[in-house]
Amino acid sequence: MDKQHHRYRWVVFVAVLFTYLLMASQRTAPGLITDQLMRDFGVTASTIGLLTSIQFFVYTSLQIPMGVLADRFGPNFFLIIGAILTGLGTVLYSLGTHEFILFFSRILTGVGDATIWVNMVLILAQWFQKKEFVRLIGFAGMTGSLGFLLATVPFATLILLFGWRISFFSTGLLLCVCGVLLYFVLVKNTKRIFSAKAIVEPEVVQREKTSVLLRRIFLNRQAWALFFCHFGVVGGYVGFISSWAVPYGINMYEMTRSEASQLIMIGLLGALIGAPLTSWLAGWLETIKRPYIVVHIAVLLSWFSFLLYKGQPSIFWLIVLFFIIGFGYGASALTFAAVRQTFPITESGIVSGFANTGGFLSAALLPIIFGYVLDYFQDATGNLSDGYYYGFISPVIFSIIGLIGVLFLKEKHIKADL
Repeated sequence: MDKQHHRYRWVVFVAVLFTYLLMASQRTAPGLITDQLMRDFGVTASTIGLLTSIQFFVYTSLQIPMGVLADRFGPNFFLIIGAILTGLGTVLYSLGTHEFILFFSRILTGVGDATIWVNMVLILAQWFQKKEFVRLIGFAGMTGSLGFLLATVPFATLILLFGWRISFFSTGLLLCVCGVLLYFVLVKNTKRIFSAKAIVEPEVVQREKTSVLLRRIFLNRQAWALFFCHFGVVGGYVGFISSWAVPYGINMYEMTRSEASQLIMIGLLGALIGAPLTSWLAGWLETIKRPYIVVHIAVLLSWFSFLLYKGQPSIFWLIVLFFIIGFGYGASALTFAAVRQTFPITESGIVSGFANTGGFLSAALLPIIFGYVLDYFQDATGNLSDGYYYGFISPVIFSIIGLIGVLFLKEKHIKADL
């Protein structure tokens, strides 16, 4: 019995997604302590924006190299090392006594985090048939949203009870344990259950030179369409909630940290629903592009609404807007369904990495832009409301770019049996 029909594939599925859950939580968890870091380390909003962005810059810069390496050497090793590096970076973050240590730890976390999505997609592609993959990619995207959910009220409560240092230290330690667990699940037990031939056989394919493949991908209109449509729905959401969402609730609505975290959970609820629902809808309609266009338009209108309401919509509309923006982020899993649909499996790693680069490039840029805008208006007028209002221009622009990308997307209609 091969991998794609063996029950053990579900053990792999659970182990990989649980690791992704914890790693995803550490992308946004530092946003819970933004004001504490500013107070404890005496740094400005722009410095915090850079601290948040540095992980995403590292993550983004490594997506294409990671795609190449995963395609060439297989995803297991890189995912194991990535989990351990993310854990070590999180532990170091909890022990930091100087802002330099904080920056270094987030760089280390970014290197580890850069391994997760591309390698997870490839692992699922190896262990599951196309029929299962189309459905499961939505659940994989939902797991990332659950990780963000973990980094709201649950993690905020942990910080309240034990302090931010102990909370981050324990999470980092658990991630290191996950790295060891993945070694046993993906390598040791797999070798024991399956023959050497079954393990090696999928890797024996004729491949192009890396330089030729990269040149072809970079000149491919479809690859750029995927890059830009992912840019539009990921960055505004991930970049904002990982840095400024909690301070926004505190400063603009006089919420407590816990209340602001609960507000963020509305967006996460949207993401949890958006990932599996849009994947199912794309399969039912036998098209990815049409539902994805609707999602991009909804996200653009939601960010634009913040400008219409001068940066401070009513609580009711704030809940609605966060839900829609979160739903759009969850729907971003359609980007990788489109990759699998239009590119051969031997190129899926590098194309997935290229598309993911778009999403997290915007996630890296937004906290910095937002931080500089806030600092400018704080220094110029002392009015944070104006800072937040003009800060919302950046996700609007990002969303416009995303809509252009999805409009240029070409697709093959999904066959009913997938």
